Amino acid sequence: MEIFSKAKGKIEVKEDRLITIPDGLFGFETYTKYALVDSDYDPFLWLQSCEDPNLAFLIVDPFLISSDYETDIDDDYLAKIQVTKPEDIIIMTIVTVPHDGGAITANFQGPLVINKKNKKCVQAILSDNRWSTKVNIVEALNSKGER
Repeated sequence: MEIFSKAKGKIEVKEDRLITIPDGLFGFETYTKYALVDSDYDPFLWLQSCEDPNLAFLIVDPFLISSDYETDIDDDYLAKIQVTKPEDIIIMTIVTVPHDGGAITANFQGPLVINKKNKKCVQAILSDNRWSTKVNIVEALNSKGER
């Protein structure tokens, strides 16, 4: 399938890289069709909207950043995307890269939960107060290296 992105123009995306977010992301509820697109900076990916070429989110596997990260995801979120087994999910977090040169952060409190089987996704909200919407990636990687 061909989609358009602001950063890369027209790109070809394989069907297995397309995901649906039935409820949308918080603040972007009307956009439900996305593609996982490789970025130029591994291990980051782009979550590119198939409906608006100007809408894309940088995402990363949070377990690469913090070995202590845990997700206790409410069953209601899992039911929305028909998850039946924990091994069927992929967890990703949205990354923020500020234009002012500030700290690059990841939203550990609102992870994306992707069902590998049906390619549906939901953005969960974790009640665990250990996690923030602005986890400093560099600091987390530095503390991970000290352990």
